[in-house]
Amino acid sequence: MSALNLFMKKILVVDDKPSMSQLMVRFLQTSFEVTTKDDGLQAISWLQSGNIPDIILTDLQMPNMDGIELIKRIKESGYFNDIPIIVLSSQESSNTRVECLKLGAEDYIMKPFNPEELMIRIERLIK
Repeated sequence: MSALNLFMKKILVVDDKPSMSQLMVRFLQTSFEVTTKDDGLQAISWLQSGNIPDIILTDLQMPNMDGIELIKRIKESGYFNDIPIIVLSSQESSNTRVECLKLGAEDYIMKPFNPEELMIRIERLIK
């Protein structure tokens, strides 16, 4: 790990589609230290191993543990509940967006999204 990495903010990307995870890594790695997990269970396990990201970006539709359950588990935990969560989803349902926000997600962005807009939203949440 370089000295620069010590000061980089950490992002956890949770998405079961490798193409999306790779895209996020490519886009974000110039400014952030990026870790990817395939589903909510892997994400929770990674967090419980002592890893604390500055922000979590999660999809909703994933195997094993979906994004809704992941948000619930993180926001109900006393230890991880202050980590900001941005949902990145292709689900257009207003009900789904409202549910995510009520559960504690800080933002909800529709796929496909503008990478520059995502970067601005991330930077605002982790200042």
